[in-house]
Formats: sequence, structure tokens, C-alpha cells
Amino acid sequence: MTPAFLSGLNDEQLEAVTLPQQSALILAGAGSGKTRVLTTRMAWLIQTGQVSPMSLLAVTFTNKAAKEMLTRLSAMLPINTRGMWVGTFHGLCNRMLRAHYREAGLPQLFQILDSQDQLALIKRLMKALHVDEERYPPRQAQWFIAAQKEEGKRADRVEPYDDFSRRMVEFYAEYDRQCQREGVVDFAELLLRSYELLSRNEALREHYAGRFRHILVDEFQDTNRLQYRWLQLLAGGHNAIFAVGDDDQSIYGWRGASTANMRDLQRDFHIEKVIKLEQNYRSHGNILDAANALIAHNRRRLGKSLWTADSKGEPLRVFEAATDFEEAAYVVDEVRNLRAEGTPLSDIAVLYRSNAQSRVIEHALFTAGMPYRVYGGLRFFERQEIKHALAYLRLVANQEDDGALLRIINFPTRGIGNRSLEQLQGMAREAGISLWAAACANTLSGKAASSIAAFVKLIESMRAATAGLPLPEVIEHVIEHSGLRAHYRNEKEGADRIENLDELVNAAAVFVDERATQLPAEGAPAEEMDELTAFLAHAALEAGEHQAAAGADALQLMTVHSAKGLEFHAVFITGLEEGLFPHENSMTEADGVEEERRLMYVALTRARRRLYLLLAQSRMLHGQTRYNVPSRFFQELPEALLSRVNHVRQAPGYAHARQPSPSYGAARGAARAVSASPSSLPRDFPWRIGQAVTHAKFGAGVIVSAEGGGADARVQVNFRDSGLKWLMLEYAKLTAA
Repeated sequence: MTPAFLSGLNDEQLEAVTLPQQSALILAGAGSGKTRVLTTRMAWLIQTGQVSPMSLLAVTFTNKAAKEMLTRLSAMLPINTRGMWVGTFHGLCNRMLRAHYREAGLPQLFQILDSQDQLALIKRLMKALHVDEERYPPRQAQWFIAAQKEEGKRADRVEPYDDFSRRMVEFYAEYDRQCQREGVVDFAELLLRSYELLSRNEALREHYAGRFRHILVDEFQDTNRLQYRWLQLLAGGHNAIFAVGDDDQSIYGWRGASTANMRDLQRDFHIEKVIKLEQNYRSHGNILDAANALIAHNRRRLGKSLWTADSKGEPLRVFEAATDFEEAAYVVDEVRNLRAEGTPLSDIAVLYRSNAQSRVIEHALFTAGMPYRVYGGLRFFERQEIKHALAYLRLVANQEDDGALLRIINFPTRGIGNRSLEQLQGMAREAGISLWAAACANTLSGKAASSIAAFVKLIESMRAATAGLPLPEVIEHVIEHSGLRAHYRNEKEGADRIENLDELVNAAAVFVDERATQLPAEGAPAEEMDELTAFLAHAALEAGEHQAAAGADALQLMTVHSAKGLEFHAVFITGLEEGLFPHENSMTEADGVEEERRLMYVALTRARRRLYLLLAQSRMLHGQTRYNVPSRFFQELPEALLSRVNHVRQAPGYAHARQPSPSYGAARGAARAVSASPSSLPRDFPWRIGQAVTHAKFGAGVIVSAEGGGADARVQVNFRDSGLKWLMLEYAKLTAA
């Protein structure tokens, strides 16, 4: 009798679920039912007596996914799933080490350090070893250690290549010894220690290999090299690995994920046939056709093509805005229309490549009174780096602001500890003065006294330097001289935070323009409220209102990375411009543009029924307008699948550029946009920023910058095939495209 849980599976799904005991690679496209296949495979193995629930190992990447698998499994079979080996790599390794702590060389009650605990230990150890934190930033040491562990390397196996890496290797060894003394492990250590345990202990390896005859792995494209080697040890020479993944959705190369594991699995486990799940149960046909056409431009794919039994649906709507503000306004208008048609806000998503893009969109939603929720992150004015920058600005504007002072007096770290702060607060209470006044009086002694004095001097120098400057320049100065930009530059994922700080400068420039055309707030005449104070009030208001309550219907805002695994009725993909999506950082990396294309593929396949592709001819950056060329991804989408929903109203100073080819700008990095404003050019200048031109030698391009005048005038052109070049205008012989 066929089990009920097999009903409804398509032919490929059924083939995958009922495979005999053999290793298999299931290439599961977006929306093809991979979770159903994985859990049904588990149910099939148990139901047919091939394995007991306790002798099955299933690995996934999130606790949420593991819980969902167990919930689905218990709905299929009347079994108790408690105690089953189903979980994340880290969770399963922790379980193994708890059971074999002696063999692993760990205390029975070893503790696990989260990333913040690990960083605190590194700082404490650096201080004890008199390591110069300016020269060897603690966060860089943290990344270095994690990277080596994920490669399966202890300090004695790492080959240093310069003085910096040599010092890092030495510190890694000291860090390992300190962790061992304290009986603690970090996340990367869990996997490495478990791998080492299985590697050197043959009896234990054979025990687990005999127990787990079937190993199932979800999201296999996201595994790193050490995770793959750990799976190899567990599989031994006779166990079956059932791996489900999609190389076209591999978007975590920057944190070690390797699609090469999928090819290695085929070779190492002698997999002759890859089962492809290509029927999509999520999206209309036109969306899938667009996704297939786009991803076909990537090389070395395992290859598949999504299809649906559903209708073709409507074409993808393309909106080319003059500015990023017009882009945001269009989103608001279309969301209103979708809502009027009966689509819940929670079933509509606005996606962006960079977190900093959310600021303009959030402002438009705030102004429109539309509830929204930032998925997997914080709203713009609630982000750590923004709150730090605003605290510096608040203290520059008002030295009596104790809350601002407490937030930043030791951020970035300047050697002012909790004890010193407690003393400072005590002095302020006793004298009935502000913390700033107490800091200026500064009756402390030793290093704390000099550190507090340096902080006071820093704030006073920023006040003096920014007096009379335009608001965007005030904020730029404070971000730079506070040390915030340098601090985040030393963080592994600090690029996003720096982009957000840059966006704060943009927000100030926009605020100044808007304020000039608006009436002053009630009770606060414009002449009595300076720009900085007014902007801080504006930021506080936007941070404090319109965040949707838990459970309330709200528009979903998120990065494309955060959207993986989700689906929505309607999706807006914003910022489809060269240098933004694909991101400019990808241009210099070996697999960079291909990973960006996979990210775009993920974005496209989030939509079920309606998909919007948005770009802006001009966008604010560092308080200035820059002019952009459309993303190369537009050229890779069949025109027949696109519907241009607007007559382009060109931004001032912009001439529409031709679509870039896939290699456009790759030789010199991103298709960067303008660093000069059109209004700053000489009146008799013959060209405009953003104008499309051709050159006899270099071909088609776009003017992105200009400087000088007369015989010394020169232009910077972003050529389609050869990247950015400066040309003397007198000899350039450019012609309008």
C-alpha cells in the first residue's frame, strides 16, 4: 500500500523520495518543493524500515528550518521526533562534543562563546599580551581566527605571508591556549573540534558511520569546505548522502559557501544522475522565463530550467525614475493600488541590494503614513551606526545631553571603562551638574583622566570645525573625525554600516532642501531652530513612529539576501543600476558578478504574481547627485517579457545611456557614477554629466565626471568595454551617441 504522504508528488519528486540506498544530489529550483522532498524522503526511509528515527541524520542551516522539518515529519508519521539528530551543523557538532567531551579534550560543562563574547575575550587577551589594538584590530583577529578554523587549520598549519599575518598566527595560537584554559569554544571551534575528533578517533568514527546510514543535507550549496569534509567523515565509505540544493541560489560565497562542493559530491560519492526539480509551484511563467534567461549567463552551472503548469501571467513591469525619490514615490503609489485590489501589505515586498537604500523608501512610507516592517534588520534611524552618529551630533549641538555622552564616550573604544564612568556620574550627581560639565572638570587620575580629557577636546574641536558649515558637511565631518568610519572599516561586514553612514549625509542634504520649502513646525519658528537641531528632531520622529506592531499588516522591506526562502504576491526590486546591483565590489572578485547574478535570480523568484524592476537615473551619494547607467541585468532579460510602465522623464544633466554588456566596466571595476554636479561645470562646457558618447578607439561610454576648463578641460568616461578613462577634451574627439 502506497503511503498517503507520497500522494501529490510529481514524477521527479517521487523519484528523489523513493531512491534506493545511494548517494544523490537533488538540484531543487526555487519554489520546487525541496523541503517537502527532504522531509518526505525521511518519512519514506522510516516507513519502509530502512532506518529508525534515531539512526537518521539531517542537517540544515537554521534552527527554524530544522523545527519545520520535524513538524512536517511528525505530521506524516505517528512517531516521536524528540531526540532525533536533526539540526544545524553547529547544533549537531555541539551534541557530539557533549557526548564525547573527554575524547575531544574539553571539560564536561564547556561553554560556547557567541561572537560578542569571543570579541571580548580577544580584547582581554590582547590587553594582557600588550598587543597594539590600533595595529592589530580585535575584529580582524576575530575574522582571521574564524577563517582559519573554517579551513580546518590550527595555528601551526597556517603559513604567514607577511609580518601582519605572522603576528595574527601567533595570536591565534595564544587564543587557542586561552580558550582551552577557560574551557570555552567559539562557533567555528564546534565544527573544527568535532571534525578533529572524528578524524583521529577511528572507533568513534566507525560508531557514527554505523549508526547514520542515511545523511540528509538541506541547502547544500551553502556548505563550506570544512562542513563538506565533516560530512565525508560521517559518511565513511558506505553511507548515503542525500543532498538537496540549488547552485543558482548560492549567494553566500563571501562567508565561505562553495558551490564546488556540489561537483565534488558527484565525484567523491559516484553520483551518476542528478535529479532536477524544475517544476515551480510559486510563480507565473513570465517570472520564471525571466529568471531562466538571466541565470543562463552564468558559467559552470549544473543546469536546470524552471517551468510551471500555471499561466504565463503578466510581464515584468519596469519603471525608470528620474531620481531615487521618484523611485520611492512610485513604490508608494503602486503599493496603494495593490492594497486597493485586495493584496495585504504583508504579501508585498520591497527588496534592495544595500541596506542604505532603505532610508529613502522609509522616508516616503513615513510621509505617506503607510505601515512597514524591516525584515531581518532594523529601520534606518534605529541602526547602531546611525544612532552612534546621531549621538555625536546631539552632543555637538547640546553638551547637556547626558544620554548622548554615555553612548559615545567610549565608542569607538578609547579606554574609558565602566568604573571611570561610574565615578564621573557620581561627580555629576554630587555637584548637580551634567556629565559634560563633570568631564570638563575631570578630577579623575591616571589613564582615565587623560582619555576623558581627549574626548572633551574631540567634541570641542568638532563644534569649532563645524560652526557655520552646511548641515551635510557637519555630518560628514563628525562621522569622519569621531572615528566611526575608521572603526567600521575594520569590521568584516562594516561596508554596509559605512554605506548607512554615507546615507545619513544624503538624508541631511534632502532634509535641508525639504525644509527650505516647508513652513516651520508649530511653536518653533525657523529662525529659532538651527538646521542641526531641526534635523535631529526629524530623525527622532522618523525613528519613533510608523513601525508596524507585531502581527499588524505591514509592507515588508528587506535586502535581497534576507529574502532568500521567502515568497510574496508582489515584489519590487529597487536600485537596478550598474555599481549598485550588481554591486561595485563584485567587479574585482573572481566570481563576483556571477554571485550578484545569482542574487538577482533569487530576487526574481520571490514573486508569485507581480514583479517590478526599478531603477533611478540619479541617486544621492555622499550628499551629491550621481548619475547611473542601468544594470547589465536588464540586457540579460528578454525584452518581450518586460513592460515599460513610464515615459522616462530624464533627470537634469542626464542623457539616457545604452544598456551595458555583461563585461561592461569589469576591467576597471564598477560603472561608477558622477562625483561632480552638473551645476559645477563651466557654462561653455560642451558635454553634460551622464551624456552618452562614442570614441573612435574605446567605443561607447557615458561621461561620469569632468574637471578643468579651456585647454586643460578633461572628462572621465565610463566606456562599455574598457572601463573608466580620463581624456583631455581638446584631443578626445568624442561624439554624441
